[in-house]
Amino acid sequence: FGRGGRKRASAGVWIKPGTGVITVNRRDFVDYFTRVDTRDDVLRPLTVVNMLGQWDIKCMTMGGGVSGQAGAIRLALAKAIMAYIPETRSALKKDGLLKRDARIVFPKKYGQVKARKKYTWVKR
Repeated sequence: FGRGGRKRASAGVWIKPGTGVITVNRRDFVDYFTRVDTRDDVLRPLTVVNMLGQWDIKCMTMGGGVSGQAGAIRLALAKAIMAYIPETRSALKKDGLLKRDARIVFPKKYGQVKARKKYTWVKR
């Protein structure tokens, strides 16, 4: 088991040796992530340790958007692989897959249009 998060999304991943079946929120992996680059991002930990197609993966994710959920699943999957096979830690760490991306949305301020954008200043 591994837990991960990115932006406003969080994910939990369970892995077991199998044929490579991946489900996300009880849906097929390809149906849930329609963009190819998002799928590649999720499968990155498996390609780094050369174990693509050797695990059955069950993911539960909530919050955020598609990109945030993909990042959360990627971190959770890397942590689950590391917990199952501790020897993979160095390869995953070298590729930066065990580090949470701390970037979040900057909050909007009162008296302003957005987080950084201001209303137009008028002298008179």
